[in-house]
Amino acid sequence: MTDEFSVYWWDREDHYHAERCFIDAETAVRLAFSLTERPAAKLGMIRRVIITDGGDCTSFEWKHGIGVTYPPREAPS
Repeated sequence: MTDEFSVYWWDREDHYHAERCFIDAETAVRLAFSLTERPAAKLGMIRRVIITDGGDCTSFEWKHGIGVTYPPREAPS
């Protein structure tokens, strides 16, 4: 499947918003990155951004003040 990804974000009151649903992977990544770089994210109005796949599993997570939390970075060799 190509259009199986969805992008969600959370506001300061911990309400979630479906930004876009059933889009391709490249569009989802570009959109998620855009959300994390917006002034609203820098000011803390966007608190969390995730990408889910067709099985509703989280493929990516970003949190305000922390950065990317999933997938975790690999430990140095």
